[in-house]
Amino acid sequence: MPICAPSSDSTSSASGSRAWIVHGLVLGAAAAAAAAAAYLYRRPSGFRSRAVGIIPARFASSRFEGKPLARILGKPMIQRTWERVMLASSLDHVVVATDDVRIADCCRGFGADVIMTSESCRNGSERCCEALQKLGKSYDIVVNIQGDEPLIEPEIIDGVVMALQRAPDAVFSTAVTSLKPEDASDTNRVKCVVDNQGYAIYFSRGLIPSNKSGKVNPNYPYLLHLGISGFDSKFLMMYPELPPTPLQLEEDLEQLKVLENGYRMKVIKVDHDAHGVDAPEDVEKIEELMRARNIQ
Repeated sequence: MPICAPSSDSTSSASGSRAWIVHGLVLGAAAAAAAAAAYLYRRPSGFRSRAVGIIPARFASSRFEGKPLARILGKPMIQRTWERVMLASSLDHVVVATDDVRIADCCRGFGADVIMTSESCRNGSERCCEALQKLGKSYDIVVNIQGDEPLIEPEIIDGVVMALQRAPDAVFSTAVTSLKPEDASDTNRVKCVVDNQGYAIYFSRGLIPSNKSGKVNPNYPYLLHLGISGFDSKFLMMYPELPPTPLQLEEDLEQLKVLENGYRMKVIKVDHDAHGVDAPEDVEKIEELMRARNIQ
C-alpha cells in the first residue's frame, strides 16, 4: 500500500529563555474511523524521546512556483529555513523531503540531508510520512517544518516537541501566535481556536471566532496558526490511510483531518512575529525585515 495516495487532488531569533504560554484544544468529535480507534488502542505509553525534523519542499505551486529556491538575501529560501531548523536542540536529525531534483541538488549543495519522495504526495504530511519510512530509523516524533518560514525560531520547534512529549493523549502538536489585525481577512493566514486545556478545537482560513456583527473585534485575542506540526510517528505512518474529511476538503487544511477523525492536538502559544512567504511579493518583505534585524 503506497504511502502517498495516487491522487493529484489538493487536500491541503529569540533566546533560549523564551517563556512558553501553553494553550490547548480538544475536539469533541463523533466516533473516530475504525483505523483511528485501532491506533488509539495500540498507542504506547512510553516517553517520546527521539525526534526528527523534516522540511517538505516541492517546486510546483499555484501561488509561487519554485518557491523553495527563491533567493532571500543571496540564499535559497529552503537553505534559510534549514539553517534555522538546525539550531533546534530537540531534534536528533534534520532532512529535506522533496520530489524535485532541482531542490535536492540545491539542498545537497549547502550540506542538507535529502530524501527523495513521490510526486503523488498530496500534502506535506504525506511527504513527511514517506520520508520517515525511507529514513529507516526509529523516531518517536516527526516535526513537519514548512519551508516557507525562513525566520522560524528554533525555540518554537523545541516547544512543539516538548508539547507532544508532555501530552501522551495527543498525536499532534502545533503552535499559534497573535493574529495581526491586517491579516484578519487574509485566507493565506490560517486562524485557530483552542480550548482551556491546551487542545485545538478548529482551524479556518476565515476569521474565527466570528461574532454577530461580522466585524473584527479589536479586543479579542485571535490566534494565527504557524506552519509547524509535530506528529507522533506511529500516527503519522497511518495518517495517509485516513480518508479525506469534509472540513479538510472545504478549508483545504490538512490538520482538520486529524481533528475530524477524533484525535487530540496540543497547541502552544508563542510570541512570534510571523513572516511566511506565500507569494513572490513576500520575499521583499522578508528581506527588509532581515536587514532591519541585521540578519545575514
